[in-house]
Amino acid sequence: MNSSSILSAITFVYGLAGFLYIFAWVFKKPGVGRAGTGAAIIGLAGNTAGIILRWVESYKLGIGHAPLSNLYESLIFFAWTMVLIYLFIERKYANRIIGAFTTPLAFLALAYASLSPNIDDRIQPLIPALKSNWLIAHVITCFVGYGAFAVAFGISFMYLIKHRDPEGKSTLLSRFPRVNVLDELNHQLVMFGFLFLSAGIITGAVWANSAWGRYWGWDPKETWSLITWFIYATLLHARMMRGWHGKRIAYLSIAGFAAVLFTYFGVNYLPGLHSYQMG
Repeated sequence: MNSSSILSAITFVYGLAGFLYIFAWVFKKPGVGRAGTGAAIIGLAGNTAGIILRWVESYKLGIGHAPLSNLYESLIFFAWTMVLIYLFIERKYANRIIGAFTTPLAFLALAYASLSPNIDDRIQPLIPALKSNWLIAHVITCFVGYGAFAVAFGISFMYLIKHRDPEGKSTLLSRFPRVNVLDELNHQLVMFGFLFLSAGIITGAVWANSAWGRYWGWDPKETWSLITWFIYATLLHARMMRGWHGKRIAYLSIAGFAAVLFTYFGVNYLPGLHSYQMG
């Protein structure tokens, strides 16, 4: 069994985890929620094993590079960061309902990587521009930030739903964290993601200079990375300096993640991209 087969199987493990979390939330079955946590942990372990095995396979092929060089590999790492960050939050806040809004995102990322006919899962030699340690630093920092933003996106939806019934009179909302907890958690995740996104943009600029002799070229991916940065910077400024909380912050968080997705996927269909098409 190769890494691609393992990661394809993990797609369904993440899907199972998401289903179990949703089932536990809707039908108030704590035992099913614990099973969802178990599935998420198994999925994370398998995801980790798949990444490591893919790295080993690249050396066996005489290529020898970190599995962070194309869209398939970045999607795998994106799913890994989302689940890792979510499991940390679940442990800290002892609330599995959040998993119903976050683990399905990891499932979708891996499903797209494994099932889309437009994505090649073969291990291929790196082009000269990608043979840089700055590439690894750039991808890791960007996608740790993206993972935090993805979890914040799910929590923002939870906030907007909970805001309609803050007292939890609805049976479906009674087990949600309090609105102030969701609001603060969203803020903390955005701050965490913003730091890593900033580091990702900086390392990307250094990498671009080493590869092409310039730090910034205003191509669509660079431009949308900056737009994403400004959306989250606006969110943090509005909260810290203007005292924004609640719905406005949740909407900005959702808009920021939409910009992340466009930076990651949408701009690939625009002209002016470098051939690497990374995050």
